Amino acid sequence: MKINQLDLFSGIGGFHLGFERAGYDVTSYFSEIDKHAIAVYKNQFKHSTYVGSVTDVRGADLPKIDLITFGSPCQDFSLAGKRRGMEGERSSLITESIRLIDECRPSVFIWENVKGTFSSNDGEDFWAIIQAFANLGSYRLEWQLLNTSWFLPQNRERIYLVGYSTATGGDWKGVFPISEGDRGDTQQKGKEGGTSACITTSYHKGVNYYNQLISMKVEPEKKVKQIGTRLDSNSGTQPYQQDRVYDATGISPTLSQGKSDLIIAPEALFDGMKIRRLTPIECERLQGFPDNHTEYGEYDGEVKKMSNVQRYKQCGNAVTVDVVYSVALRCIKLFNKN
Repeated sequence: MKINQLDLFSGIGGFHLGFERAGYDVTSYFSEIDKHAIAVYKNQFKHSTYVGSVTDVRGADLPKIDLITFGSPCQDFSLAGKRRGMEGERSSLITESIRLIDECRPSVFIWENVKGTFSSNDGEDFWAIIQAFANLGSYRLEWQLLNTSWFLPQNRERIYLVGYSTATGGDWKGVFPISEGDRGDTQQKGKEGGTSACITTSYHKGVNYYNQLISMKVEPEKKVKQIGTRLDSNSGTQPYQQDRVYDATGISPTLSQGKSDLIIAPEALFDGMKIRRLTPIECERLQGFPDNHTEYGEYDGEVKKMSNVQRYKQCGNAVTVDVVYSVALRCIKLFNKN
């Protein structure tokens, strides 16, 4: 099925790739302001069209759009952030996405955001967003909290909301719920071992963001056992994770972007255990991207190698391809191709 996608806050193309894997022939018009994410997107999706910042995009300047995807900036909703909610400058950009849905009237739109959106300002922000979607008229809305760990060994909880035109779907039974055992035909890359912490945009920063993963279910680039203790005594941003110890059977929690210490546990000194960060390739795998998806970017027509710092950031900012794939499979009947 051929579709035109408007990919807002596009990052490195997780939505685009997820729909391609589900069998769609995607022509994308993508909006992003991070120059490194733009460079990766251009390098990976040669026939895509860059349309600038979301604030500058106008529906009248685009062809017929079938799908709008957006994982709008989430820092103001995040449990690890300052929780400014819709009052935050970055999170308020969702209003630009809603404007473009109204201007383009796609068959389907998909919004992805952090779990903290549910509780931001005692839930008022989430319901204000739902009301704004409802005010568009002629769209049905469904949403669910999905975890990457159902598909890949990373603990990454995100809200996925699907809106679809009332003119499509027919007797369609709905997109959600998706359960942990309902993966479509996504390929699991191994099953033994622990589950990684959530990969964040700040993963590249020093020892604070060393990985506590032990023998990943996803095929590791370097097989090294690791163990660590996380203390949040400096930041106070995540007291619910304070003094957490990770072991060979444990699941590490989401890493924050605040200042935290990682102390090597005494057990790490024995049995040949070592502690290290995930490699960029491992981060790509944990997000469902092909190996070296972020290795190169296209800058002004010239392909250049990406720094590891940027590779970590782009992976931390991305949507998980395998999750998008599972959602995309359920959306096939929702596109009005008349």
